[in-house]
Amino acid sequence: MVTTGSPLRIQLLGPVRAWWNEAEVALGPPKQRAVLALLASRAGDVVGVENIVDAVWGSDLPHTAAGGVHTYVAGLRRALEPGRRKRAAGLLLTSESGGYCLRVDPTAVDAVVFARSLGDARRSRGRGDVEATLRLYEQALAGWRGEAFSRVPGPFAAMERDRLRDLRLTAVEEWAEDMLAAGRHAELVTELPATVSEEPLREKLRWLLMLALYRSGRRVHALWTYDETRELLFRELGIEPGADLRTLHQQILSGHPELSAPGADPASLLLAGRETAFHGAPKPAQLPPLAREFVGRATELARLEEWVDSELSHGGAWTPVAVVDGPAGAGKSALVLRLAHRLTDRFPDGQLYVDLCGTGPQGRAVSADDALGQLLGGLGVDGSRMPSGVAARASLYRSLLHGRRMLVIFDDAHDADELRPLIPRGSSCVLVTSRQRFSGLAARDGAHLVTIGPLTEEEGTRLLIRLSGGRIEGPGPVTERLMALCGGLPLALRIVAGQLAVNPDVPLDALVEQYATAPGRLERLTVQGDAAAGLPRVFEAS
Repeated sequence: MVTTGSPLRIQLLGPVRAWWNEAEVALGPPKQRAVLALLASRAGDVVGVENIVDAVWGSDLPHTAAGGVHTYVAGLRRALEPGRRKRAAGLLLTSESGGYCLRVDPTAVDAVVFARSLGDARRSRGRGDVEATLRLYEQALAGWRGEAFSRVPGPFAAMERDRLRDLRLTAVEEWAEDMLAAGRHAELVTELPATVSEEPLREKLRWLLMLALYRSGRRVHALWTYDETRELLFRELGIEPGADLRTLHQQILSGHPELSAPGADPASLLLAGRETAFHGAPKPAQLPPLAREFVGRATELARLEEWVDSELSHGGAWTPVAVVDGPAGAGKSALVLRLAHRLTDRFPDGQLYVDLCGTGPQGRAVSADDALGQLLGGLGVDGSRMPSGVAARASLYRSLLHGRRMLVIFDDAHDADELRPLIPRGSSCVLVTSRQRFSGLAARDGAHLVTIGPLTEEEGTRLLIRLSGGRIEGPGPVTERLMALCGGLPLALRIVAGQLAVNPDVPLDALVEQYATAPGRLERLTVQGDAAAGLPRVFEAS
């Protein structure tokens, strides 16, 4: 949502929502949202009660419809103007002769911002500045959060849903044409499939994808896209592809010179050798080893595995992203790696692993640029052919993974914005650990969040028994005290158990007393992780 000078912001390009000074407003039942959506679409204009009735109810008109409008307006006033006295006139949602008016800056409504930004992009097209035009198109499209007027009833909402959807798809097509003109076909290959899957019968989108694939050195995939399109059109509509698609198909078959890109850019040249780059290197298998004596987390593992399988059943329409968060030492890395090893058979193209060092003892997190360099290196891209900059590296990375089923793990992430360029498109799956809770990544990108905490008393005791070298044989006062000292955190318990095992001649009570009388020692060890404890990275705190 574009920030405006108005304290009220309204979202129509997705579920209908509103915010007052960045706090979300409870808008009430669906028909009340429908009234707001209509008034917001015509911000500053008076909308008559009869028009509101027609827009919300259509021909299915109850005799109480007019009264319902007044009730919904009253509800919206309570929601949007909570400080207004009960019988005071509305300042934001005003009563006018025969109707109502939402008096808000039109730029506070995302659908208005989209329409204006799209107009700016189209005017820029006429001036011939392709890069500036692309930025304007991307600005216009960035405001969408799903299907417009989502879950809002009434004929007006249905009409606007269709109108705005077609306008957005046309904008995507115009943006894609300019991407091809700018020689950015490699990026287009990663971005267009999601829109094509949303509107599979729209031939212009298929045409653009075929040309982008061909210019990216993927002639076979371009021809396969045509065959898929032809089969789909015949099955669904009983027709053959149109003249433009058929012509492009023949030109690809003959290698027609008109299909060449207007200019060569580094990313497209690299992508032209994509198959060589990927298949010239061994299939990446970068998962670290599993933690010894893993205990607990059975429920979390089962639910995450079930979630991944459910996401994969959608056939790559989106990339599943799961983030496991929790305090230092909770065993997030061990849990995610255990899950990753279980999932390897679902991802035959391999596994990539990057430690982002978000809270490492060196205090220097891995940037998105450096992380992409590691990922591309794992995919066989030679350092001498590595593009520079996050945008170019992300484009090549997504292109290399397009159509492949790869498991990608990011350990100890610290920032959602640094993580976003690392998320591929399509059939791969991303698993992340972090001490932060990435609520924004869940809201904006659909990430699945799982929080873990301490082990149970029984689980922690079992871990101490298995790792203490026989010093602890079962539950009792010692295990209870150690559990309390360690806060039930697996890493702290491992450190303690290791100390017990390597000091067999020191009395058990004396060792426990050392931890009890050294305030903060276990906390420091847990937070510092492998550097403090000398443990392998798989046992680290994040």
